[in-house]
This record gives sequence, structure tokens and C-alpha cells, in this order.
Amino acid sequence: MFGNSSITRIFYPLEFEGFRREAGLNAFTLSPKKWIQSTDAIGITVKSGRGGGTFAHKDIAFEFASWISVEFKLYIIKDYQRLKADENSRISLDWNVKRILAKVNYRIHTDAIRDNLIPPKLTARQRSFVYADEADLLNVALFGQTAAEWRKAYPEKDGNMRDHATIEQLLVLANLENVNALYIGKGMAQEERITELNRLARQQLAQLLDNSSVKGMKALDQKQ
Repeated sequence: MFGNSSITRIFYPLEFEGFRREAGLNAFTLSPKKWIQSTDAIGITVKSGRGGGTFAHKDIAFEFASWISVEFKLYIIKDYQRLKADENSRISLDWNVKRILAKVNYRIHTDAIRDNLIPPKLTARQRSFVYADEADLLNVALFGQTAAEWRKAYPEKDGNMRDHATIEQLLVLANLENVNALYIGKGMAQEERITELNRLARQQLAQLLDNSSVKGMKALDQKQ
């Protein structure tokens, strides 16, 4: 049964069983119109007169064409495989671009933290806290939340917030890593750095999202 607030359609299976039993008889004929009238079928219509004909939902049309033509069925399979290959290629390219962007200034940033913020007598565990704290400084400046806050807000998502960032956000993040490394080298306090980094992040994101070349790339990607 298919229905909504205004229309209820019922498919009659007994009539279908009768057609199936008679299908092997020489005298049996079944037109689309008779099929629709007998079973109240949906997804297929018949129009008479000029411009008329039999019209069906594309899924029904594909199934019917595949049944009467082996060549058409093979074409559908091949085209589906081509489309999936193209989709996987775009996903792989997007993933590689994001991976490269995430690493652009990572070493510059971590070296600045090591040389300026980590006392020599800290343990490896204590050093990791300092690196994580500075990474979250960038997260808050760009995304408005720490990594732990993001995981709590999106428990169903795999990876971390940077894995789900846009290309524009990762471009800004790469710049923030470089700028934060410079600020650390100048001895700026963390409170001052996060204010400046957030201002810079908002400014650069606005510029990137308003850039005509970025809009053009997005429009081209949507058409593909």
C-alpha cells in the first residue's frame, strides 16, 4: 500500500497472480492499460492521442529494457561501474589534497613548540600535553571548539574534526600553524595568540569563501 494524507493506492496481488498463471497461454494478451486498470499499479501510465504513449518510472524502464536487450543491460552495468570509478577517484583525490594540506606547516609548528614552550626536563607524556594544548589552540581559533568537544558533539563520526574539515578550513589551518609558530617565537602569551589567530581565521575564511576561483571550482565539482 502506498499512501499519504490525500491519496491511497493499493496494488492488487490476486489480479497479478491471475496474469502470471495465464502468461503461457497462446491467447493471452496484456497491454499496459489493462495492467494498470486491473492492478491499480503505479509507476507506469498510458496516454492516448497525439504525443501519447506508455510512460514509466526510470527504474521500471531500465528493468524492462534490460529484460528485452542484453546489450542494453551490459551498457547499464558498464556505465554504473564507470560512474563508481569516477566517484571513487574524486573521493581519493579530495582525501589526498586534505592529507597534504594538513601536513604543510605541521613540522614548523611542532618545532616552534619544542624550541620555545617545552622545558628540557619534561617527560614524553608531559611533552605530548603541550603539543595537544597548542593543537587545540588552533582548533578553537578555527573551529570554535577543542578536539574533545568535537568528539563529544559528533560521537557517530570517525576520525577527528580535521578529517571532516573543508579544503578552505585546511588552507587556513596551514596558515595558522605558520603564524602561531611565529607568535610562539616572539614569546606572545597564549591568550593573546588565540585572539589574533581567531581574527585571522575569520578573515581568511571569509576571503576564501568569497573568492571567485573557489566558487568556480565548487560549481564545476557539483556539475561532475
